[in-house]
Amino acid sequence: MALHKAQKQAADPAADIFVSPLSERPLPKRSMPEFSAPPTVVFQLLRNELLLDGNAAQNLATFCTTWTDDEVRRLMDMCLDKNIVDKDEYPQTAEIESRCVSILADLWHAPAGPGGDADAVGCSTTGSSEAAMLCGLALKWRWRDRRRAAGLSTDRPNLVCGPVQVCWEKFARYFDVELRQVPVEAGATGLQPHQLSEYVDENTIGVVAILGVTYTCTYEPVAEFAAELDRLQAEKGLDVPLHVDAASGGFIAPFLHPDLAWDFRLSRVASINASGHKYGMAPLGVGWALWRDKSALPEDLVFHVDYLGGDMPTLALNFSRPGGQVVSQYFTFLRLGREGYRQVYQACADTAQHLARQVAEMGPFTLLYDGAGALPAVSYTLTDPASTSWSLYDLSDLLRMRGWQVPSYPLPPDRQETVIQRVLIRHGVDRDEIELLADDMRRAIKHLDEGHPHDADRAAFHH
Repeated sequence: MALHKAQKQAADPAADIFVSPLSERPLPKRSMPEFSAPPTVVFQLLRNELLLDGNAAQNLATFCTTWTDDEVRRLMDMCLDKNIVDKDEYPQTAEIESRCVSILADLWHAPAGPGGDADAVGCSTTGSSEAAMLCGLALKWRWRDRRRAAGLSTDRPNLVCGPVQVCWEKFARYFDVELRQVPVEAGATGLQPHQLSEYVDENTIGVVAILGVTYTCTYEPVAEFAAELDRLQAEKGLDVPLHVDAASGGFIAPFLHPDLAWDFRLSRVASINASGHKYGMAPLGVGWALWRDKSALPEDLVFHVDYLGGDMPTLALNFSRPGGQVVSQYFTFLRLGREGYRQVYQACADTAQHLARQVAEMGPFTLLYDGAGALPAVSYTLTDPASTSWSLYDLSDLLRMRGWQVPSYPLPPDRQETVIQRVLIRHGVDRDEIELLADDMRRAIKHLDEGHPHDADRAAFHH
């Protein structure tokens, strides 16, 4: 039998991730490293760092998608190199985007054109904020064109709204529009129709109605806004269009509240924005802007590119971005269909109402919204904060220790003295998870009642 001499094998520092040179010191944070490193090492070290983020499944503050099918992840990977802005290079992705616009036009009851198809026009965006800004620009351009045609000044445009998401404040500041944000009345959760007459005038480019108020999750009465604007036109000659910010409600109302008139069924509604990556159930990074017809979208805002030898009109504030989110939105439309969306959101609404009943039974809370009639969510406040030894901010802190992200924040002016909490129920938030949250809320309340110090000077939750 042959004899073999043992040989000492040279140590490979990269054989184990945690003895590699990159792992022996803090990761570079201010300048690029001098040398390369194995991808498996870099991946694991970054993965470990990302573990410090909150658990998305317990984030009950966000409207955004936190659960998705494995097939969506595969489609996102396939579309990593597809630039949706390049319509000529990726014509099928452009076609899928067009199909999504047509599906939404049908879902939101866009009026039919001469050929019988919906006459609406629209586009995808990076989210509902970009979509809202594009719709706001269309309102401003149409108002400016009407004023110029009449020989009137165009230097003082204003936009009337209630408690809106911050994107509308950005729109007003970036595009030089006065934002007339109407204070919230006592007992109300949003803008009221009778308040419009005090704020609307000849310089109003439009009124924004919110289908799913960020703070309380209720719907503003869009049809009543339209009726009030009709009255103002009849009495004062003010023809003011209505825009619906349906960032969340645009994917809830068609399935849970199909008889609610909030969309293009109302002739006063000129445009709608919605977020595909919220209740549309698409991955983060897609929103939608739709106009009821071509006349609602000024041609000056549209750019034209070559598309398969033809003309492709485009409208965007952003430029290059991957097409995966749009493809995934189309996947979800096909995967669920109308009945699937209805089933998912009925389950979410049932879970929200289940939580609302438990919150009402806990003792110290008054419900502001119980999850019925609008978004699948719950909002509540302390019944008597002056005589309670703790605040909702204290409760948020204790819940955060268990991983729950439940925001506390004041309502907008003139109800800023009221601090509330809000819990959002999304696809992927199940009944058992909400039972665990309710149990943790009871334990936290008991702990606070036993003497946790009151902390009134807390920063507000920001959306």
